[in-house]
Amino acid sequence: MINTQLLKSYIKHRLTAKTRHGVHSPFVYRLIDEVIYNFKPRKEYREIESLREKLLKDERFITITDLGAGSHVNNNKQKQVKQLAKNALKTPKLAQLIYRLVNEHKPANIIELGTCLGLTTAYMAKAGTGANIISIEGCPETAAVAKENLDALNVHNAEVRTGDFDERFPEVIDQVDKLDFVFIDGNHRKEATLNYFRWCLPKVHEGSVLIFDDIYWSKGMEEAWKEIKAHPQVTVSIDLFWVGVVYFKRGQVKEDFKVKF
Repeated sequence: MINTQLLKSYIKHRLTAKTRHGVHSPFVYRLIDEVIYNFKPRKEYREIESLREKLLKDERFITITDLGAGSHVNNNKQKQVKQLAKNALKTPKLAQLIYRLVNEHKPANIIELGTCLGLTTAYMAKAGTGANIISIEGCPETAAVAKENLDALNVHNAEVRTGDFDERFPEVIDQVDKLDFVFIDGNHRKEATLNYFRWCLPKVHEGSVLIFDDIYWSKGMEEAWKEIKAHPQVTVSIDLFWVGVVYFKRGQVKEDFKVKF
């Protein structure tokens, strides 16, 4: 079924978004030019995408525990791994963007909300070999497959924790002195997303990067994104339609950018 609201939002975004040539901020221009629009192939991409191809043929059934807003595609409790690989994983283009952002910012710690099958986790782990990664997944059986995949890719700097985000995320935040890189890809409800953002704020710093997935997934998510980028601690926001990226650079003129991707 076509999500007409998402389609309308996408068309509007394409008509109003800019490329790097319409951006006057030196920081954002360089980020777009050297990171966001850097589509050069990498060895790590091939390795992870080879595993994706295998997952797209994996006929195992697992029981889904969905603690969030569900799926636009298939809400059955029993799903094949290949269905998740097709419908729930980040596309190569998006997962590789996350890789490049990690590679650019070199965070010491990374938190991911929503492990799914672990491919985006693996992309971040390969990009940030010096980072400690904690990924939180609400579904135990999905998390088990993710762990298998991380092992298959020889990822040793990522840990998958299972449980409700509302319980696990505050626990993880309490365990770190500061938040370097947070990728929020789960639940997709307005209030939940705003809660995750608010929980991060006491520990963000000059170099922190927060990425919110599916910011146009619903009217509520659009409202959450609007509120997040308007927050006084956020100095730069980059709206790529599929994801929104926020920075907290002190002394930076507050600007919001809508960029074609």
